[in-house]
Amino acid sequence: SELDNKTLITLKEGGISPEQIFVFVANEKEELIYKFILNKDNYNKIIVGELGIRNQRIFISKYFPENTNIVSCDDDIEAFSKLNIQMSDKHLIKIENLNKLFVDTFELLKKENLYLAGFVGHSNKFWLNLGHSTNLKFIIGVCHLYINRHDPDLYPNIESESKEDYEQSIKFYLKDKGIIRYNDICLKTKYNQPGGLGIDRFDRNKNAQEYLCKTYPFICK
Repeated sequence: SELDNKTLITLKEGGISPEQIFVFVANEKEELIYKFILNKDNYNKIIVGELGIRNQRIFISKYFPENTNIVSCDDDIEAFSKLNIQMSDKHLIKIENLNKLFVDTFELLKKENLYLAGFVGHSNKFWLNLGHSTNLKFIIGVCHLYINRHDPDLYPNIESESKEDYEQSIKFYLKDKGIIRYNDICLKTKYNQPGGLGIDRFDRNKNAQEYLCKTYPFICK
C-alpha cells in the first residue's frame, strides 16, 4: 500500500520506532483493510477515528493526553529534505535521521514556548531559505508537529475543511504569538491524489477560502 511504501517506510528508515507509530482510519471497513495490507512490523496499532481530515485531526488530539508530543503525517510522504548552500549554489539533501529532527523540534518548541511547528509546503529549492521563523507562516498539514492541548479554540472549524491547516496555523499563531516553521526543510509528496481527500475539491476549497477571509479579514484575503 502507499502508506506502507511511503510514509511508514520513510519513518522507519528515519529512525522512528514502530512502537511510536499509530495509524488512524475513518471507519471499521478501513480498519480491516489496513490490518490486512499493512506490514505489522511498521506500526504499533490501528485506531478507528472519524471521517474527514478536520474531524480526524480533532479526534487524534483528543485521543492522546495533553502535553503529548505529536507528529502528524499524511500517508504519502516519501522523504524530508534540507536546503544546503555551497558557493551560493542551492541543493536539497535528504534528511536521514528523522528521529533527531523531531526530537530537536520539540526541544525548540519548548525553548520558544510555542506549540506548533512544520515545514515548507513545496520542494522548490530556489524558494527556500536557511533557518526557521516564528512569525505567521503557513504550516502544511501533510506533516506538522505539535504539543497536544485539549483546547477547542485550537480546533479548525468544519467550514475550513480542505484548508483546515491554514486555519490551524492561524489559530496556533494567535493563541501563542508564534509558530515555528523551518524555511529550509521540505517534503517529497504528491498533493491531491485520487483516494483520501480526492482530487475534485474546488467547491470545498472555495467555501473554505470564503470562510477564512470572513473569519480572519486582518490575515486572509
